[in-house]
Amino acid sequence: MEAIDSKDKKATILLMGLRRSGKSSICKVVFHNMQPLDTLYLESTSKPTTETFTSLIDLAVMELPGQLSLFEPSLYDSEKIFASIGALIYVIDSQDEYLSALQNLAVIINYAYKINPKLHIEVLIHKIDGLSEDFRLDTQRDIMQRVGDDLLDYGLEGVQVSFYLTSIFDHSVYEAFSRIVQKLVVELPQLENLLDLVMQYSGFDKVFLFDVNSKIYVATDSSPVDIQTYEVCAEFIDVTIDLDGLYEQSEEASRPTKCVSRLQSGSVLYLHRMIRGLALVAISSFGKDDPRAENPNVKNAISIIDHNVNVFKKSLETMWEGSRIR
Repeated sequence: MEAIDSKDKKATILLMGLRRSGKSSICKVVFHNMQPLDTLYLESTSKPTTETFTSLIDLAVMELPGQLSLFEPSLYDSEKIFASIGALIYVIDSQDEYLSALQNLAVIINYAYKINPKLHIEVLIHKIDGLSEDFRLDTQRDIMQRVGDDLLDYGLEGVQVSFYLTSIFDHSVYEAFSRIVQKLVVELPQLENLLDLVMQYSGFDKVFLFDVNSKIYVATDSSPVDIQTYEVCAEFIDVTIDLDGLYEQSEEASRPTKCVSRLQSGSVLYLHRMIRGLALVAISSFGKDDPRAENPNVKNAISIIDHNVNVFKKSLETMWEGSRIR
């Protein structure tokens, strides 16, 4: 496998973990829309692999098999790899004995941090679907404590490590990848400010900028993310794609760029296609007291929203063009 050159503008994630920890399953579910149960039939990864995905950023995900030694020079240049990546994701099987995984993680962090001090280190405490709620939290506390102690032994007490409880059977793994990918988006502060303005002037309660294929949100406004709101917005993308299939695929111009739907609660879901496989998805409670489509207040609100979102889309296009020039 060739390491990605450090001058390459791809945002690169390195996925590591012991054998059968769930690395390949995560990639297949998040980036290839594989059904979680179908991952039971995946074979273990036997050699290093790299996949690229195009969105607001060109993302490369590199996976190293768990059975390979970190310092195996005949298979890959580990020093070059760690120098070129933006984030290291280490996957731990929470349903298995994880002490050896933590020892392996500490060795990797000690090696990688010396090569690339700016590296984002992310730990997925995975397969939590098989654990009770209390045991999940106990496991997370235990792993965080042990990792902290191991780093202290290496003299790396200042190294920041982020931990996530994940499963491929719910949205937790998408939420984790969203937060990780956002750390690699250079324009994130500008995007967040723009989305704050869109929310403020459009009456949205929450707004996301999604990668349509993976359901990862590459940006959101500055308000806290509620997992249930995220799930509703992510599932709305699937509904919209299903509706999109009713249109002639050869007539690109005739395909819908916007979809608006009202939930039983009265809230409104709004989706608008952006550039490079992205979509703005938002939830709002406007017109909740009088949800009729012919209600002038509702019609006026939609018109204002459309205008604001189109302004955001133009800003996004300008931002993308600027990033290509740099």
